[in-house]
Amino acid sequence: MKTIIVVGGSKGIGKALIEKLLAYCNVVNISRSTPEISHKNLTHHSCDVTQDELPEIDMADGLVYCPGSINLKPISRLSIDDFKNDFEINVLGAVKVIQKYLPILKNGDKPAIVLFSTVAAKLGMPYHASVAVSKSGIEGLVKSLGAELAPTIRVNAIAPTVTDTQLASKLLRNDKMIENITERHPLKKFLSPDEVADMATFLISDSCASISGQIFEMDCGIVSFKI
Repeated sequence: MKTIIVVGGSKGIGKALIEKLLAYCNVVNISRSTPEISHKNLTHHSCDVTQDELPEIDMADGLVYCPGSINLKPISRLSIDDFKNDFEINVLGAVKVIQKYLPILKNGDKPAIVLFSTVAAKLGMPYHASVAVSKSGIEGLVKSLGAELAPTIRVNAIAPTVTDTQLASKLLRNDKMIENITERHPLKKFLSPDEVADMATFLISDSCASISGQIFEMDCGIVSFKI
């Protein structure tokens, strides 16, 4: 049975991912809060990865880094600290975790790393400057690390559009906003955490053994189509 480290598995996409992985994996979750899941195959470490020392873990076959931010402001209202904070959560946290667990991943069974970008790294949208900058850093990290760690460790990322999580709750806080978000996407929908978790489950699995260095747009058509 493989062991997968999930960072940020207490809520949203991370929680949905843990629920799927527990069917056939041991899962080590690292997050600030404890997930509302109890299972014999789940180990939890309370930790803020950007601030705290990371826990010691003996073995791992995969790593999924889920933390993110949605800090939407006009450039005139974004401070340098806003950019620093978003970069720390999205990029430096991922780098810190990868550096910590790279030795055990190298000894894992067909190991893989999955990170998260955003459609805003490809599609220019107002008020997304800070998150787009940091998530573009993730896309560069995927390409560079995928090359550096081949053929031992695969590295991929998912770039979702709006997903129905607590993080995106301000974007989906009333029926009118939900309607507007839905209509903006050519597929007339936005994402559920389960959909994104399904993609992460695939990318971390041996079924994806020939894929590395890729960014998978889960965009409901908003980047791909002009209709």
